[in-house]
Amino acid sequence: MNNFGHRATVKALSTGVVALLLLTACTSRAAEQTAAPTIDPDSLVTSLAAGKTAVDEVTWALVEGEPRSLVPGADYNFIQPNLCDSLLRVQPDFTIDAGIAERADWVDPVTFVIDIRPGVTFWDGSPVTPGDVVYSLQRHHLDVTSAFFGAFVLVAPEGGIEITGENQVTIHFAAPDSTFRDALSGGAGAVLSKTVSEEQGPALGTSGGDLLCAGPYKLESWTPGSEIVTVANADYWDGAPLVQKLTFKFIPDGTTLTNALLEGDVDGAFNVAPGGRDAFESSDQGRLVVGPSTASFSFGPARDTGAGANPKIRQALSLAIDREQYISTVLNGLGQPQSTFVAPFSWSGSPAADAYQAGYDALEQPETDLDAAKKLVQESGEDTAVPLRLAIPAGNKEFSQTAAIIQNAAQQIGLTVEIDERQAADFAAIFLPDPGPRENIDLVATTGYTETPGVLAYPQLFLLSPDLGGIFNWTGYANPEVTGALQAARTTPDPFGAAEAYTAAQEGFAPDMLQVTLAGAFHTTFLNNRLTGAVTSVAAYASPWALHLGGE
Repeated sequence: MNNFGHRATVKALSTGVVALLLLTACTSRAAEQTAAPTIDPDSLVTSLAAGKTAVDEVTWALVEGEPRSLVPGADYNFIQPNLCDSLLRVQPDFTIDAGIAERADWVDPVTFVIDIRPGVTFWDGSPVTPGDVVYSLQRHHLDVTSAFFGAFVLVAPEGGIEITGENQVTIHFAAPDSTFRDALSGGAGAVLSKTVSEEQGPALGTSGGDLLCAGPYKLESWTPGSEIVTVANADYWDGAPLVQKLTFKFIPDGTTLTNALLEGDVDGAFNVAPGGRDAFESSDQGRLVVGPSTASFSFGPARDTGAGANPKIRQALSLAIDREQYISTVLNGLGQPQSTFVAPFSWSGSPAADAYQAGYDALEQPETDLDAAKKLVQESGEDTAVPLRLAIPAGNKEFSQTAAIIQNAAQQIGLTVEIDERQAADFAAIFLPDPGPRENIDLVATTGYTETPGVLAYPQLFLLSPDLGGIFNWTGYANPEVTGALQAARTTPDPFGAAEAYTAAQEGFAPDMLQVTLAGAFHTTFLNNRLTGAVTSVAAYASPWALHLGGE
């Protein structure tokens, strides 16, 4: 799960937000008539047909800007999945298949065996060994600051990860863990060279350091502030890529990126701006592909005191926002209403998908009710004369709009919201363990997603205690029934039993709105007409999405 990835970029509010006031319950007839066309969820595309012809070079834009690192977990970007293969692989439809491991599964409820695929090599031709796998997994298991530490909390503390054969690693658990196999299909299962990683130290995977992995592309150069160049790994175990050079440009400005795509200066990008939908759909240069995602736009409390920590205030704000109009105006129709912060695509590949869906369908659907919202404000006991401070990062139209919507919704029900706009480094500091940057804010607006299948990765971050992986449980939320059900879902090997336990937990935590979900956002890709083969679902965050990229 990513939480800048709970990631967000946001732009300053402007006088142009007047039109956004239509997004509360007072939506006008004119606004309804100009609503953006919706997307049929059944029409979403997970991947394009594999390329057939070789291509010398493709230029890809990163709307997220320049990454801090290419090491999985140290940052989240679309470069590293093509560089560092994982033990298992997320498929475009969010099922899981073999990766560097030809087999990785449970042999009993507390023993997990990984059989490494023979002959897999790093970019330099050196073999991937059990020692590299143990090193890569222990980077997360032994480091509580790792983004993937939560995936390893049930691994036995002593002797939990060991080499048990020439091409085999065995992991011992203190209890069964229904989430672990899913985690290995993403960054938690990425394999790095132990030798190079230890030599590089803090420089590993940065613009000033080196990296050695076993993916379909290898790192050729990194020019800070400009580009990262990757080249095809001709000896890749799953077949050499068709694109010989894949160059990544850092273009965080939505307007600049839209123009570059439409003019053919850039061949493709993920997460293109919803505001460019009409131009993308009418382009002769390329096409907009809309795929399924686990991403959602939301806001939530930043500390355990103040009005933001009061669930009645969060429930009231939720009732004051019209989700359909939010989707139409902010996402330009490229999203759908979502009842909680775990998206249905998360369980789409599970054997128990029907059970998860039934539990989700039983939840209250988002609705707009100003009278009920005002009543909740009165019942909250909060001093409405004290403004709530909403933190947003600078730089993105969609979050500028989101902030204005929340601010206006609050005004409609007797609350005042002030916008605290923070530069990238200051906003990123909100999500670190030090509570200092959160002390004077009540709410944080953001967008989050999970890059691997499964329902537990995201809610555990907000609902469990920090020692169990609840790194964003800033309110001190502690519901024994919810905690017990979540733990039961994690430690139940049977997928149907795990689904039953999770849906029981969901009944308890959904009304508390640790995140007020505004909408689920589809995964958007713009691709030049000369190309095909890209993964076009949220799986692109975790799998080598450019492996089959090539000419038509």
